[in-house]
Amino acid sequence: MLKEQINKMKKLMLVEQDTTVQLPRYMDSTYLKTPEQAGIDEFETDRIVFDTVKDAIEHDMKLVMLRPEYVTAARALIDKKGYGGRVLVGTVIDFPNGDGTVTEKVREANEAIRSGADELDFVVDYKAFMRGDIDKVRREVQSGTDVGLKNGKVVKWILETAALNEEQIAELTSLIRDIVVQNFGSKAQDVFVKTSTGFYQAEDDRPIGATPESVSIMKQNSGPLKVKASGGVYSADDAYKMIDAGAERIGTSAAKTILMGNKSTDNY
Repeated sequence: MLKEQINKMKKLMLVEQDTTVQLPRYMDSTYLKTPEQAGIDEFETDRIVFDTVKDAIEHDMKLVMLRPEYVTAARALIDKKGYGGRVLVGTVIDFPNGDGTVTEKVREANEAIRSGADELDFVVDYKAFMRGDIDKVRREVQSGTDVGLKNGKVVKWILETAALNEEQIAELTSLIRDIVVQNFGSKAQDVFVKTSTGFYQAEDDRPIGATPESVSIMKQNSGPLKVKASGGVYSADDAYKMIDAGAERIGTSAAKTILMGNKSTDNY
């Protein structure tokens, strides 16, 4: 029954696609570092956040992705410039570790909604998944998705693919898909699975962000949910590879650099 439902929804989403990719409309221009993580003061952080929002407006990007404490200011600036509804505001929930309680996730989400966020990017408790606590994952995905969708928000679930092997990426993607489809039906089209926080510290030389391979695995197991590639995108060539692999959104702190035709040297 569930498989038939998923296949039906996939068919409904198959539309003839324009071969011209409007790259700015894929872009979630991102800045998620705290002053301490960046080694700068709050004044400089405020300036970077302001520039991130301004650049998104000037380059017609899809969204700005900021920490929760900056959502209100970003919302006000975008609305003042007359771009409300065109340039969206997203924020992260239970970031970057994802190991908070379900209650904490829901509380953070509600606070972000009241602040004016359009999209909510939850970090799934991938550690709970890895130790077999599927019930925790199920409860938080159902509760977090519910609070987002009932308030008209787009919801994304960050897997932290650098912490997982390929089989685990496929399994966790499928688990999230099944929970969303079972509980929210056609509203699943407003839910994404997302690769990375960009803050995971790998013990080896594995990429900490998205790769075309991880995006492809997620795409194969996510339908009708969409896929967002975040981290690991430093140039237009990187972005197009992610899109070719199945990404429908790109999260990067180098969005302006990429759209200007340059390559970022920042590893975040």
